[in-house]
Amino acid sequence: MDVRITPSRLRGEVCAPPSKSIAHRALICAALANQHSTVSPVDLSKDMDATIGALKAMGASIVRNGKEVRITGISAPPQNAEIDCIESGSTLRFLIPVAAALGISCRFTGSGRLPERTIGPYFDAFLSKGVLLDRSFVPLQLSGSLQPGSYTLPGDISSQFITGLLFALPLLNGESAIHLSTALESAPYIDLTIDVLRKFGIKIHCQDSDFFIPGGQTYLPQAFSVEADFSNAAFFLTAAALGQDVTVSGLSVKSLQGDRKILEALSALGASASFNGDRVQMKRPICRPAEIDIRDIPDLAPILCVAAAAVPGRTVLHGTRRLKIKESDRAAAMIDCLTRLGARIWSEYDSLIIDGGTPLHGAVVSSYGDHRIVMAMAIAALLADGPIVIEQAQAVDKSYPGFFEDFKLLGGVVHVL
Repeated sequence: MDVRITPSRLRGEVCAPPSKSIAHRALICAALANQHSTVSPVDLSKDMDATIGALKAMGASIVRNGKEVRITGISAPPQNAEIDCIESGSTLRFLIPVAAALGISCRFTGSGRLPERTIGPYFDAFLSKGVLLDRSFVPLQLSGSLQPGSYTLPGDISSQFITGLLFALPLLNGESAIHLSTALESAPYIDLTIDVLRKFGIKIHCQDSDFFIPGGQTYLPQAFSVEADFSNAAFFLTAAALGQDVTVSGLSVKSLQGDRKILEALSALGASASFNGDRVQMKRPICRPAEIDIRDIPDLAPILCVAAAAVPGRTVLHGTRRLKIKESDRAAAMIDCLTRLGARIWSEYDSLIIDGGTPLHGAVVSSYGDHRIVMAMAIAALLADGPIVIEQAQAVDKSYPGFFEDFKLLGGVVHVL
């Protein structure tokens, strides 16, 4: 599906969708709990489909009722399972250790760029822990049963590997520890994991770069409420910071989500946000360049590139190295897309440099199969002097299928080609 977005002005209020990151974690915890849990609200998306399908294949009973998901925990894991992770790196990396802890022989598959995204840290860490992975990319076969003990993982590849072990190790019959061999990046995602685990009755002890996990723990069933998502709200928050008349509701000022830092990043660019209950408005738009470290917030890179392109002067986004291993090479994708629109943007080692303030023009751009590139380009279209065509815009279905509907409700002009 290609879409043409005609420049327009957005006005009104949009409710941020439920957090995909939190929903992933809560669904997994609920599937590992005894008896019955509910998780709500959960929006339908390809990533949610992947996790729910995987948990069903592992023995959980899951029923959707609107935005509520009812889960009966895994009581009798199957001996074998086929798990299609679709394009969800979270599903793959979270559930490999869980399947191993439950003793399920699994074949994991995936599509899109997922076969290019390594699970090498598990491949190495599991060698002496009773688990065999036949390769470090999907499709892969897992066999054996995970054993407790000491695990060493790099902290600068993906926090998803640490989260996967944090789900699995409490199920084992002995104490375990996770030691990080390099500095942790995307640390807020680990805080989010530990918070959800705590709500399901699991104890994790943290000290510096180490995590200590008592064995023999039991996940407790919950009626879990999923808070709204700062990662997807970031696109409309940035639109507001670019001068659009948009209010974003449903957000928690106390959220542990790392992408809550979108407000700090927009503030660095000169914007001023205000909370009124769960509603966020911009009192002042962005007006100056800045240097922003995105190591903990890589998902915000595409929309921050758009924001930087609108501000006269040089903005530098530091810590962009890991953007290569997302749903697309996001640094290369944003350089191509924004250059087509007339912006000045380039990469230098671990940074993206944007010389902003030049007018943006209409153009045809690729989504690169990446949901966040689609949404970033839709917001960029608000600044252009002509229509922008986004090729394969259905990539947005991965995390926010209702994005274009919300965009149109606010006055955005979208035509499917």
